[in-house]
Amino acid sequence: MTKTKQIQHILDELFPDPSIPLEHTDPYTLLIAVLLSAQCTDARVNLVTPVLFARACTPEEMVKLSVEEITTLIRTCGLSNTKAKAIWNLSKILIDKHHGKVPASFSHLEQLPGVGHKTASVVMSQAFHQPAFPVDTHIHRCAKRWGLSSGKSVEQTEKDLKSLFPKKSWNKLHLQIIYFARKYCPAKGHDPQKCPICKIL
Repeated sequence: MTKTKQIQHILDELFPDPSIPLEHTDPYTLLIAVLLSAQCTDARVNLVTPVLFARACTPEEMVKLSVEEITTLIRTCGLSNTKAKAIWNLSKILIDKHHGKVPASFSHLEQLPGVGHKTASVVMSQAFHQPAFPVDTHIHRCAKRWGLSSGKSVEQTEKDLKSLFPKKSWNKLHLQIIYFARKYCPAKGHDPQKCPICKIL
């Protein structure tokens, strides 16, 4: 069995049906949750979004709030002022250019304020079920540890992982690696002999 097949087999056994850790109800609330998760834990985002979405869960409702109000609602997520401006501005753009809907297109998503390639990839994979491989710090770390990528950049890691694993597995695999990394392959205090993947490589 090849290394990639071994890794995939272990991940399938441990996390057969991973769900996205950010709570959301539609593409718009997912987009906002992913934007908020930059330099912030998913657990913290999941505490903030119910309060925010109770006030505004559509672009039309969001632009009725001021940037200051949004900032107050998301303050504990960090970078709240920058994120609040991005949320307000992208909501306005969705109304003006996309009929209030989140576009199912990498190019359109990446043109939105505060939306980089990783955020667009999460939305494309989880909201629209298009093949994508969002690379966060957990995936970047594991790919290097497991010898799947040089780890020089997240862009290189994404390219390497896409070339190693079948396209149909990307959406599930990126979630599996995140859950695995948090539980078995952390950045600090990692014991390779106790890690189900590191100990076999």
